[in-house]
Amino acid sequence: MSTQTPRVALVTGASKGIGAEIVTRLRAQGFAVAAVARDVTALDALAERTGAQTFVADLTDASQIRSLLSAVQERMGSVDILVNNAGIAESAPLAQTDDAMVERTFAINVWPVFSLTRSLLPAMVSRGFGRVVNVASNAGLTGYAYTSAYCASKHAVVGFTRAIAAEIARTGVTINAICPGFVDTEMTARTVEKIVASTGRSHESARAALEAMSPQRRLMTVQEVAHLVLALVADEARGVHGQAIALDGGQVLA
Repeated sequence: MSTQTPRVALVTGASKGIGAEIVTRLRAQGFAVAAVARDVTALDALAERTGAQTFVADLTDASQIRSLLSAVQERMGSVDILVNNAGIAESAPLAQTDDAMVERTFAINVWPVFSLTRSLLPAMVSRGFGRVVNVASNAGLTGYAYTSAYCASKHAVVGFTRAIAAEIARTGVTINAICPGFVDTEMTARTVEKIVASTGRSHESARAALEAMSPQRRLMTVQEVAHLVLALVADEARGVHGQAIALDGGQVLA
């Protein structure tokens, strides 16, 4: 990092999985990190491990987003880097995808990305530096059966990323999306269990089916996602802008 004062990064969905690894890596590189999630116990453990500042918030609630941003500003100062990582994944055939599932999915996967970026971007632009990294999915680049709400939400994140990139290209602020395939996390473990329950396959067979979706025949790792986040927030990454970067072993080819 080129400045003496640590840059401030806000990471959502920070309590576990990809988010916790992003927080860990950012802290190791000297960033001041505001780790945001709903799980108080997991956040406390993360703070003890990494020294991150933690903030409990339900990002589906506009008033809580406003309170969060006020608290981060008061405790840590202006946010230089926003990592929109919070997300959920539910699956069902379209006929069983009810309004409540669609609303839940968009409330977590899309609304906070829009709201937090809209709130924090003007100050980044005025300072001439900022990084927004949206953790989307390769489901935002293609389609998968039985995941209409999830795919639609991740396409929305990718489209939002590209639209904002076109607005701010000359400002010194960049915005990009990372689009992982299946990552070895608790969320993927729940997907495996759902496959087991619905198909009668063994746990090993269900996991192997997900691994086989990647040409590399494996799940991605949280370390790989965090590595890409670190690369995108670097000063030297200013030319990487408006991109939706697949991280899936070649599953979705540009």
